[in-house]
Amino acid sequence: MINDISERLISARKMAGISLQELSERLDIDITKQALNKYEHGLSRPNGETLVKIASVLGLPVDYFYRTKKIKLGPVEFRKYSHLKASDIEKIKAECSDYLERYIELEELINSKRPFNDPFKGSKQIINSDIDVEKAAEKFRDAWQLGRDPIAGVLPLLEDHGVRIYEISAPDSFSGMSSMVDGIPLIVLNKGNADRLFSVQRKRFTALHELAHLLLHFGDKEEKEIEKMCHSFAGAVLLPKERFIDWFGSNRNTISLQELQMIDENYGISVQAIIARAYSLSLISEQTHRDFNIWLSKNGKRKHEFVKDICFNEKLSRFDRLLYKAVTEGIITESKGASLANRKLASFREEIIAIS
Repeated sequence: MINDISERLISARKMAGISLQELSERLDIDITKQALNKYEHGLSRPNGETLVKIASVLGLPVDYFYRTKKIKLGPVEFRKYSHLKASDIEKIKAECSDYLERYIELEELINSKRPFNDPFKGSKQIINSDIDVEKAAEKFRDAWQLGRDPIAGVLPLLEDHGVRIYEISAPDSFSGMSSMVDGIPLIVLNKGNADRLFSVQRKRFTALHELAHLLLHFGDKEEKEIEKMCHSFAGAVLLPKERFIDWFGSNRNTISLQELQMIDENYGISVQAIIARAYSLSLISEQTHRDFNIWLSKNGKRKHEFVKDICFNEKLSRFDRLLYKAVTEGIITESKGASLANRKLASFREEIIAIS
């Protein structure tokens, strides 16, 4: 049990993004950095009072330290990996493991597991060219019976087919991450913070980009080429080739911003991604593509979307739905529900009362 608690202490501190020294300074009891280090290495064990204090500082229920299920992420794919500090990476990975642990435990408690509906049924999708990307995107849509219409909600769609998605507040340099855990695909997205929320377009695109990392095989291609092909897959799923050509036409030399906005509003894909897709399909020339990017830079609009609001539902709901159901039907106690939600019991009770 000491070793179990020590592992939990390490994970909890990584999720909080603080050092042993910082944890020691935040505790209102006299616990040294050296004593905390012994706890984390399993050389000694904190008593109940100390564990309560540590849990409070780290913003976790005490139950967290007594969970028996431990999830280890598989190989992790980070976008813009090199721009993240080591502590940021550890924090993100620890939060993801914790989320998936809680999610799987909740599913087991109410017998509501949802296996991943692999659109390729385990067949290896070898990607060597843009043509392969287009075929994979078409196969993906056909397997999930999406037709060629706009996807109303990418995140709910992925959830419905067994992908676990977690939104996290992280540095701007982090866009997304993906990993496979015991056959369960996990996609992590940056939801931004109070000062900067990431756009709906970016969430949709990033989720499909990360899914491409999990489902497609690129051989020994370099990272830059793999990223480009994952971008292409996301664009091809969001904006099917034949529909795009109907909207956009071919051999275009000039494009109005209004046209791009209309496509964005209907398909939920940013104008930057639309132009990139047009170029990859040879609907515009290299010069037109270059001119557009120069125009973006001159107007200072490269890093934000042109359309403020689009009517696409990209809210995650399955975890909360299962949690509320489990509590209201008496399958688990409110205390257990608060623990699985990583929230204080009082505030969790207010949520339950609000929906009953």
